[in-house]
Amino acid sequence: MSWCLTGDITGFLAAAGGFLRSRAAENTVLLTVAETLSTRGSRVFGDADPVFGWWSADGEVSGAFLQTPPHPVLLAGSPDAAVTALAEALDGRVLPGINAPGDAAQRFAAEWQRLTGATAEVARRVRLYRLGELAAPAVPGAARTAGAGDRTVLLAWYEEFAREIGEDSSILAEHLDEALDRGGILLWERDGAPVSTAARTATVAGVARVAPVYTPPGLRQRGYAGAVTAAVSRAALDGGATGVVLFTDLANPASNALYQRLGFRPVHDRTVLSFAI
Repeated sequence: MSWCLTGDITGFLAAAGGFLRSRAAENTVLLTVAETLSTRGSRVFGDADPVFGWWSADGEVSGAFLQTPPHPVLLAGSPDAAVTALAEALDGRVLPGINAPGDAAQRFAAEWQRLTGATAEVARRVRLYRLGELAAPAVPGAARTAGAGDRTVLLAWYEEFAREIGEDSSILAEHLDEALDRGGILLWERDGAPVSTAARTATVAGVARVAPVYTPPGLRQRGYAGAVTAAVSRAALDGGATGVVLFTDLANPASNALYQRLGFRPVHDRTVLSFAI
């Protein structure tokens, strides 16, 4: 039993792709990040080279991770032994944190602290939902696909969204342009004016992920977020996705309740930890 580490995305997908696709909903972020790295280059998420790895036992892959600096380690569901062994395998690298399912993040952090002295604090806890039967709400207005003419408004909204959740906004413009180019962003309009937006990832292994969903503060509590989320979910299904997923912040009960009303059902929880020396 051991981790195999590589900087080669092609080799990683050849070795671990089948394992990741076998639970495509749970591994949605790893799959879409890997797909983006494969098609757009190894430094699309930052200025340093990423690292990838898979855990093998008796010839079978049963765990995987990737890390794209400066972002946290992104760990798939993996055996307990693999989680602690991963800390040893990555010892000597600078890690800002870890994003892992269940209690794996805390298990990794305990071993990382033993090895490096780094302490961990919870950045956020999130829940993955998968769409069951879509229940679109009746809300005034209509959805339309965003185009190049909407870029200025969307970039301002995306930057505000990043500030609200404490995320880095430095690469937003590039990712916004990619989503616009493939028609992956919807706007909800009322009386001819945009009031909310939702985007979806490209479909990978049959699964599309809704992200981000944003409504400006002065337009909230009117149902627009639910309406545009339902619309972008329907667009993903109509475009060939067999599953639609999204993440919510567990600290936000309103969004968790909203998405369940739309037909999304819980899959699993993840914890994101930040490390500090």
